[in-house]
Amino acid sequence: MNDPRPSRPQPARPRTQQVPSLCVLVLLLPLAVCAPAEEPLSGHWEGELDAGGMQLVIRVDFKPGAAGLAATIDIPQQGAAAVALTNVRFAPPQVHFELPAGPGLAVFEGRLAGDSIEGDFTQAAARGRFRLTRGSAPKKAEVPVSPPPYEEREVTVTNGAVRLAGTLTVPPGPGGPHAGVYLITGSGAQNRDEELFGFKPFRVLADHLTRHGVVVLRCDDRGVGGSSGDFVHSTTADFAEDARAAVAFLKTCPEVDPRRIGLLGHSEGGVVAPMAAAASPDVAFIVLLSGTSVTGERVLFSQGEAIGRAAGYPPERTRENQELQKRIFACVRSGTGWEELRAEMRSKALAQLAALTPAQRATIPDAEAYAKKAADGQLANAQLPWFKFFLDYDPAEALARVKCPVLAIFGELDTQVLVGVNRPPLEAALAKAGNADVTVEVVAKANHLYQTAVTGGPQEYALLAKEFAPGFLDMVQSWIARRTGAAK
Repeated sequence: MNDPRPSRPQPARPRTQQVPSLCVLVLLLPLAVCAPAEEPLSGHWEGELDAGGMQLVIRVDFKPGAAGLAATIDIPQQGAAAVALTNVRFAPPQVHFELPAGPGLAVFEGRLAGDSIEGDFTQAAARGRFRLTRGSAPKKAEVPVSPPPYEEREVTVTNGAVRLAGTLTVPPGPGGPHAGVYLITGSGAQNRDEELFGFKPFRVLADHLTRHGVVVLRCDDRGVGGSSGDFVHSTTADFAEDARAAVAFLKTCPEVDPRRIGLLGHSEGGVVAPMAAAASPDVAFIVLLSGTSVTGERVLFSQGEAIGRAAGYPPERTRENQELQKRIFACVRSGTGWEELRAEMRSKALAQLAALTPAQRATIPDAEAYAKKAADGQLANAQLPWFKFFLDYDPAEALARVKCPVLAIFGELDTQVLVGVNRPPLEAALAKAGNADVTVEVVAKANHLYQTAVTGGPQEYALLAKEFAPGFLDMVQSWIARRTGAAK
């Protein structure tokens, strides 16, 4: 990652692939180098990836780009479509491209021979082989998808001038009014499904809960999809107001029991939910998925170390990254020193360029402009209101005022919100609140998205199965059922 919060760029559009929520590190990664477009590669390629015994179909499209050769990859079995590849290079016959997934990379090193590319695949500790062949495979007929056995309704939640477009799913048949829950996305401009690399966690959660008797509301974030509002200049406190507006909306729905409305937040959503619940007696329960309970500064330092280990980075790189973070944090808090830091980062970027081979340097005609863009990109998001709020806000303050039942879930291998760092302060804060109904669960071998993982690092997200770890959905649903009497 090249900036402090790459998941909060300019206002996002729906279905844009983003860096995972709360993955907000500043990492000194090597500069991407693109080669001029080469005719032998342009076009569509299909093949397979064999990584650790896992066979995946892959499709890559190469085409000329503004800065050289560009490419996208599809991994149908993982639900990933048109994910942009980086560092695409072709020095005949060698082909190189990388799949960005957080601060780690899946690296493809291949060799062109006629109409095929074969080579090695590496991602952290994973190793494998891949093969691509020019051209398209015959298209298969689409399998019709049956409609779900419940009602899906397009709705709008209003919070002052902000209008959030959402989907309300209502259990079938008699038995209402039902318990209701609003799903709160993690950091970054997210659509209502919290979609990432083809995985749609909130759609899966909504489907499972609705089939078990819970009305579920999920909305596009401010400025995303059908929602209005300024996402870029909003803070976590603004999102808490959106959550309270969603609870007020659910209270107006005839299918919802106003006494049994809860919030489910993931990552930053796990910070938003306690903020909203502490300020509203209308929140009957909260479910926190990888919610933090320490300041943003501590979150960033702890995840930096964990992600570095998962990606196999040398310790000195992690230390260098942490020193840069400290410099940025000082600028955020004082409001000064930005230009000096920007100049230093430009100098480092120029030094990286100077260390490249002559062929690589030739692909970047304006080194000064490239270095300026790299430094500006790393610092842009740190100057937003969200980051200033996030850096020093302590979620334990709101948790210490939460009286309703709480289910807090962590992933055992989560490298973004570490269970060992965040569980103790969470439990201490809820104890301070005198909250006697607190359940804490840890999902074995799960990462930040609750996928079954190997290292837990973000570099794996794009290649893991787009499904929750075994037992996760039932863990959430059964707890809500016990607290609300929802159908089992």
